[in-house]
Amino acid sequence: MEFNLADLYESVADAVPDREALVCGGRRLTFRQLDERATRLANYLSAQGVQKGEHIGLYLYNGTEYIEGSLAAYKIGACAININYRYVEEELEYLFDNADLVALIHHREFAPRVASVAAKMPKLQTFVSVEDGSDGDIEALGAADYETSLAEASAQRGFAPRSGDDVYILYTGGTTGMPKGVMWRHEDLFFSALMGANPYGPPPETPELVAQTAATKGVVVSLPAAPLMHGAAQWATLINLYGGGKTVLTKGKSFDAAQVWRLVQDEKVNTIAIVGDAMARPLAEALGEPGARYDVSSLRVIGSGGAIFSEPVKDQLRAHLPNIVLMDNFGGSEGGAQGQHVGRGADGTAPRFRAEPSTTVLSLEEHKQLEPGTGEVGWLAKKGRIPLGYYKDEAKTAATFVTVDGVRWALPGDYALVEADGTITLLGRGSACINSGGEKIYPEEVEAAVRSHPGVFDAVVVGVPDDRWGERVTAVVQPRPGVSLTLEELDKHCREHVSGYKVPRGLTLVEEMVRQPSGKPDYRWAKGVATGGAD
Repeated sequence: MEFNLADLYESVADAVPDREALVCGGRRLTFRQLDERATRLANYLSAQGVQKGEHIGLYLYNGTEYIEGSLAAYKIGACAININYRYVEEELEYLFDNADLVALIHHREFAPRVASVAAKMPKLQTFVSVEDGSDGDIEALGAADYETSLAEASAQRGFAPRSGDDVYILYTGGTTGMPKGVMWRHEDLFFSALMGANPYGPPPETPELVAQTAATKGVVVSLPAAPLMHGAAQWATLINLYGGGKTVLTKGKSFDAAQVWRLVQDEKVNTIAIVGDAMARPLAEALGEPGARYDVSSLRVIGSGGAIFSEPVKDQLRAHLPNIVLMDNFGGSEGGAQGQHVGRGADGTAPRFRAEPSTTVLSLEEHKQLEPGTGEVGWLAKKGRIPLGYYKDEAKTAATFVTVDGVRWALPGDYALVEADGTITLLGRGSACINSGGEKIYPEEVEAAVRSHPGVFDAVVVGVPDDRWGERVTAVVQPRPGVSLTLEELDKHCREHVSGYKVPRGLTLVEEMVRQPSGKPDYRWAKGVATGGAD
């Protein structure tokens, strides 16, 4: 056995077959049942001609089918491709083509949208529809029914040998631009992004130890609150499955904080995985609603990945959950897990992390490792177990994955600096950086200052064109109900937290903030709103 995602799951399923693995809606699956359903789906897809190395799209809301589809792909050496369920036809056409899909598992609701795109995709021949109570026309696609396909397929494994070199692909759009497929070796993903399924202990030295550890340690009940199409939720789920834990999935088309708390109460959840304030704030608000009563005595940790908590939201949560550990974990699609939040940088706003040993900061031009305490801004970088590159994009691969003095580094585009104590202050994504009068301004640190205003519910900061300065810092803000916020008030508040040149010169108020389903800022939308190009 190797460090292959399918091999590892099968070994855990064999070690703890009757332990509950996955709960979503009314369906509860043990490790054995989840493995059998994934095996049946894998055999069905193989019978349709899907081969090792080919790509299977998952166009699904949360459900056990998402994990079954992922495991089925790993079992036959194929790649499961995550698809944003909010995509319109033009975006789907791009992704279906870019990812070279040969099969698609989709909720029935999406059938008409799929049909309008599939005719342009000659490689895409196999469709499997998950029933959702809608009236989507699956006959036009020739789509097979998901449950029928499983029932008629073999439950015997009998798959070809697999390898730690098998490829996993995660499509990520980041905060700007079209999505791109990040390619990982299974083994590298397991140790880098999944932390060897043992986040708080040493990584396993052999594949066999994964199942042995899962069988002997206590069961952790985890709830990844983001959609499974987002890497943070996928990785949190896989970490817990390989650790022999029970994973509870939310059901629905949008984030529902009340549902999360009900699940914590009913399923005795120990850990919640979220993506920053976009989820933390509604969770805190739900606990403070009149008459809200939830038994959260089982909960131990709320961890954020992909985006950090703001301090005001942390304070809100602590007021209701004084004994809960709040953790900010830094990482990304191109770097896996890279460190843990330990406070704020020297300016008091930008997040500061204690990085794991393979993460550092390289100079912007020569890509030399920066010394602590110089204050020089560089690129956040990681070496060792990093992705192979971007699928079908040699130019982006060459720009992001660079070799310096024989060492290969991943540079996803985050500006950072090394503090005197060796911790790393993260300044923000270069693609969203604002250049105002020659000064580089990082949206994340200004957003932290804006969100700390008591009248602000949510905020995104962008640069808009300015004849004098090139770009003007503008805050797109969703105020709290009943609050009438002015630019003058925001200016005064922000000057207490960031330098004057970083303070927003413009303010656009919105009734509701639009974010990506992952919870990350949608900077394209925000810039459109700020410039009058979107509603």
